[in-house]
Amino acid sequence: MPKFHDPALLSAAIPFADAGVYRLSDELALVQSVDFFTPVVDDPYLYGQIAAANSLSDVFAMGARPLTAMNVVAFPACLLGPEVLAEVMRGGADKVLEAGAVIVGGHSVDDAEPKYGLSVTGLVHPDKMLSTVGARPGDALVLTKALGTGLLTTALKGEVLQESDLADAIAGMCRLNGNAAAAALAAGVSACTDITGFGLVGHALEMAEASGFNLEIELAALPAYPRALEMADLGLLPEGGHRNRKYYLPKVVGVQGGNAALIDLLCDPQTSGGLLLSVHPDRLERLLSLLDQGGDRATVIGQVRSKEGSGLILR
Repeated sequence: MPKFHDPALLSAAIPFADAGVYRLSDELALVQSVDFFTPVVDDPYLYGQIAAANSLSDVFAMGARPLTAMNVVAFPACLLGPEVLAEVMRGGADKVLEAGAVIVGGHSVDDAEPKYGLSVTGLVHPDKMLSTVGARPGDALVLTKALGTGLLTTALKGEVLQESDLADAIAGMCRLNGNAAAAALAAGVSACTDITGFGLVGHALEMAEASGFNLEIELAALPAYPRALEMADLGLLPEGGHRNRKYYLPKVVGVQGGNAALIDLLCDPQTSGGLLLSVHPDRLERLLSLLDQGGDRATVIGQVRSKEGSGLILR
């Protein structure tokens, strides 16, 4: 990719930045991200909510406040009809409203397979944003949502499960990361990223490399949505999960002998996943309390180690 050498492009100096960050002044920076994907559930309104929550997540992961959003739509209007698209966009609009932002427009194209998401613009103070950089030895690692959405939605598409079996996962995917980001800022976390297509394994490795230290994760501590591990045992890891396994697992220490279903959970690509937070032990109790008050079901899954290297260790 071509490089842009603009000193105002702050995200260029952040390895694996979750969104683009452009300084407007000493006290204000623009945060921008875009994301869209094909349906992961059958209900069009829920699909719109999930896609919007996922699109907003990268802005929250930078500690920014979403300001505006634009719809990104690909849709087979002649095949499904405008009433279906209206429900998708209504779901997206409701999530944008919940996030305190506004939809200012968008763009649509005719396509054989539906796709929906948002281009989001937010604001952040350049000195107060969250990023993948900053995890320090001794920090606790906190995950704010359970894992397994890829396994479960694959099972749904394969008619192994029904949408009603995914109630907890759907609620999790619809949940905004705004409260979790606010708690992270208030508690003063060291580093932050959101867990999406690269799975926990990929995003944890990115944080490790960006911060320059090893991250140690307790496999048995990983939280899973109901029936996700059962789907892993059935071999329903999606294609993206297999790509994550192939690319990331050679960089991980402790894979051999690990529980196979939990390894799949670690590699499972997430849709609208939670935040991975690195926090000093002195601030952990406050962080967990704030997350709990906001309704986030957070789990301590490991810690940052000072061992040589910048990788991922499984225990």
